[in-house]
Amino acid sequence: MKSNFISKFSFTLAALFALTACGTSEAPTEESQTNETAVEQNVEEENKAEEATEETEDVKEEASEEESEVAEAPNFEGRTLNVVATSDSYVPLFDEFTKETGADVEFLSMSSGEVISRTKAEGKAMADLWFGGGLDAFMAAKDDQLLEQYQSEMTDKLPVEYKDEDGYYFSKGLTVVGFVVNNSILEEKGLEAPKTWKDLADPKYKGEVIMSNPAISGTNYAALKGLLDLYGKEEGWELFSQINDNIDFYSKRGKDPQEKTAQGEFGIGIIPVDQKAFDAAEDYGLTVIYPEDGIPWVPEGVAIFKDSENADIAKAFIDFMLSEKAQNMIAEIDGKDTNQLIVPDIEGLDLGLPKDKLIEEDLSTFGSEREEILNKFKEIAGDKASEE
Repeated sequence: MKSNFISKFSFTLAALFALTACGTSEAPTEESQTNETAVEQNVEEENKAEEATEETEDVKEEASEEESEVAEAPNFEGRTLNVVATSDSYVPLFDEFTKETGADVEFLSMSSGEVISRTKAEGKAMADLWFGGGLDAFMAAKDDQLLEQYQSEMTDKLPVEYKDEDGYYFSKGLTVVGFVVNNSILEEKGLEAPKTWKDLADPKYKGEVIMSNPAISGTNYAALKGLLDLYGKEEGWELFSQINDNIDFYSKRGKDPQEKTAQGEFGIGIIPVDQKAFDAAEDYGLTVIYPEDGIPWVPEGVAIFKDSENADIAKAFIDFMLSEKAQNMIAEIDGKDTNQLIVPDIEGLDLGLPKDKLIEEDLSTFGSEREEILNKFKEIAGDKASEE
């Protein structure tokens, strides 16, 4: 009996050791899993900490860059930028420049032709900055060595077709040319509105068309040059000669065709088309027309006068002009369709300008052929194109 009891006790004790041994072998596995989880959590927390540190460093870097930009902003307090501009409507733009740089701005309104004539006659810079006007005048001014060269990171971003390759002038936007018609006048005389330049040459419009002198107005030089590029010189001059027969005189101010057509003095005006034209059309019962056979256009120039006293301020203004803020202001002030803007990704107005109707023009000859074209124009126009 005793032997049997000892055997049973030994068996039970062996079994107990076996179970204890099994339990001991499983415990390290659970502990290992716990340790692995802890390690993963630590790695995740370290990664998050690194990301947070990187974000903080990025914020600090951006703040540092902003502070640097502010520190590098030009300060022209107590100095004045003298500008020749095509209109006093740009006062808000110049005011913003004054706000950012401290420079006062004084300007004189003058046509492109007058700017060149006066600058050449005086033999010195008449201002620091030339703002606005047909690109042909700026090309001619470059050839006459009247302009200062300038290039910067901002001008480098401008598309090549909207700046001089040597940095003597830049564009602020496009001028496009079309018609405005007085609906009452045409209806009274039983005339339909012209849709094309060839329509405008019809003898039935004799005495009803008004156009500014292309020798004075950059816009109307663009119209003339556009016709020659559209139809070729031979056919283009023949067409213009027929249009000339319908014009009694060429006005000396660029705004005369729109104003005199609105006042009922003429049935048709050849004008720069922008929001102002559509506003006048609504106010005076006019219709604005984009010529269906082709729309002449020209980049509006901006340049620094050679040997100007404040060339450094003028250079700062050009960089400012090409900024997003300034471009948005120019689009609003000029009332331009998006297709008239020259800096990428800037939205203008929706005036229905058909981009596919813009004439394929040779801009390289806008300046070089200017004298030849204007001499031919004067030959055709005769006494109707007095500049006095």
